[in-house]
Amino acid sequence: MFTTGYVIALVGVALCVLLCGVGSAIGLYKTGSAAAGVLGENPKLFGKVLVLVLLPATQGIYGFIIAIIAGRQLTAINTEIAEIASAGGIAGAGGMLSQGWAIFCAVLPMTVSGLVTGIFQGKAAVNCIHAVGKQESLGGKLVLYPAMIEFYAILGLLISIILVSAVPVLSYVPVENATAALSLL
Repeated sequence: MFTTGYVIALVGVALCVLLCGVGSAIGLYKTGSAAAGVLGENPKLFGKVLVLVLLPATQGIYGFIIAIIAGRQLTAINTEIAEIASAGGIAGAGGMLSQGWAIFCAVLPMTVSGLVTGIFQGKAAVNCIHAVGKQESLGGKLVLYPAMIEFYAILGLLISIILVSAVPVLSYVPVENATAALSLL
């Protein structure tokens, strides 16, 4: 079960969740700090800045979604490998390794876009929060600017979903007699 390919896939999924969470945390730190300053001067603006504060949190959620989808794909691959082994067949290490790298690469779009967009969305939202502090009527309009950065996080999410779903579950051929097949190597 814990083949090299499996571990490579787990590292990719863990990095996706971790780096998307880091991007969100940095973005939320920036927006939360800015909101605290603005709300210290005018507490009535809480509702207007709340959406701006929370926007960078979505990248962490997207990374978690990719981890769930990739985890299901890994479970399906391991189930198939176990079925082959129980039927007396062998599963090639090269196939397992290639599937691990395929999943690792499939989660990369969300990993990178989640980290980068979380940070930059937070920076954009900070400036919008300061603008709302100066002119309250801009609250609803200014959500658009950091939301445009969200578009690229959503693209990373969609591409990773498509790529993870495209990783084949079974690329192994069961062998009637595993000992005979191994002797050929």
